[in-house]
Amino acid sequence: MKDFTSFQQQRKLDDVKHTIRQLEALIEVIAFSLVYYFIYRTFYVGSVFLPYLTYGKYVLMLVYGIISLILFGYCGSFQFGHLKPFDVMVSQSISIVLVNIITYFQLCLMANDMIQVYPLLILCILEGIVALICTLLFSALYHRLYIPKNMLMIFGNKDSVTLKLKMDTRADKYHIKKMLSVEAGYENICREISQYDAVVLNDIPAQIRNDILKFCYQNGVRTYLTPKLTDIMVQGSSDMNLFDTPLLLVRGRGLRPVQAFVKRTLDVLLCSVAMIPAAPVMLITALAIKIEDGGSVFFRQKRVTKDGREFDILKFRSMIENAEKHGEVIPARGGDPRITRVGRILRASRLDELPQLLNIIKGDMSIVGPRPERVEHVKRYTAEIPEFAFRTKVKSGLTGYAQIYGKYNTSPYDKLRLDLMYIENYSLLLDIKLVLMTLQILFRRESTEGFEKVDELRKQKDKIITELDSPADNSK
Repeated sequence: MKDFTSFQQQRKLDDVKHTIRQLEALIEVIAFSLVYYFIYRTFYVGSVFLPYLTYGKYVLMLVYGIISLILFGYCGSFQFGHLKPFDVMVSQSISIVLVNIITYFQLCLMANDMIQVYPLLILCILEGIVALICTLLFSALYHRLYIPKNMLMIFGNKDSVTLKLKMDTRADKYHIKKMLSVEAGYENICREISQYDAVVLNDIPAQIRNDILKFCYQNGVRTYLTPKLTDIMVQGSSDMNLFDTPLLLVRGRGLRPVQAFVKRTLDVLLCSVAMIPAAPVMLITALAIKIEDGGSVFFRQKRVTKDGREFDILKFRSMIENAEKHGEVIPARGGDPRITRVGRILRASRLDELPQLLNIIKGDMSIVGPRPERVEHVKRYTAEIPEFAFRTKVKSGLTGYAQIYGKYNTSPYDKLRLDLMYIENYSLLLDIKLVLMTLQILFRRESTEGFEKVDELRKQKDKIITELDSPADNSK
């Protein structure tokens, strides 16, 4: 059996790895700042700006570095090894473009004129090369230092073993070596924990979960746990320090009036501005749909938003007319003959979602919020999970936690957890962060995994459950 001192050693190793990650971010930001100063000095000094004689150049690089650090951190662009290299590069590319757009207008203000933009385009290319080198190098370093942990998963019901399948997709980070039912009892579970590097507490009853968590905390055991809905509600609570006993206040009312007003104002402003470049794209798309089969341009469908109110969501039609005859709902799958040729392009590029800008301006939706579900889905999910109605404390959104971190086949309960995390932790900065992250998921194939994955996932889950029921229980 492992001695619990090994967990203390593991914690020290984690601290070292965390420090290395911070140094990697700092190194990359310094490299970007140096490249920026090179471009500034080569193209702008002499023609637009006078050269710095003392410490001005360091201030210039420092400001650029701070902007880069904030935006890269907000977009999750330093997650070397944690994300796949392609996903890190997508995030870094978006961050580079955003930083240099801000920098361009900053330089224009300094020059009191609109300066040449092509040097900043060169800067984007050079920084893209630096980002690629850093991503490959730091990701390789991460995988060299990070050994997948041998983990013990303690589960409450066998349906919850789906989490193991999700964690198995990242074998470079996690290794669920054994699964153990909570019915094994507290004493047996504690004995088992000492044999593994980490523990996953997966949907187990609150009392024994608390006892196991205290045991792991006392002994420095790395512990992962799936949050219960009440855990998420407590995250958004306020401290009440009026007495010598701490109190937490859970309001449970969604957004405050001022927050709702600011959010609505930004929705209208941003969508109105977005409609300027989107209008020509929408016009071309509408013509393409009309030319292909002469049918209607828009697809309307009843969805549910704040307080359970129903509204007609707008999308560009990507399927043949009357694809859902007599109310029959058949989810679209890959190769579905009902999807038109134009529709395949629209779905792949997400352009079919553009008309929802009109829903946002009208007030049916917000830019960020829970995914607007179909009426029949809401009724079914609410019958199975009464708390599913908690999602309607705010307006539905074009993007949000569930849209970014989930997939089309994410379970209703997981969608609920993701949406509650957004509602209970709402802030304007969180909205900005989610909008920036939405740009990244447009390029991630995983985010478009649809219903064709459900059958495969169900077969894998049934196989694990069969193994758990076999005499050689929990050996895997």
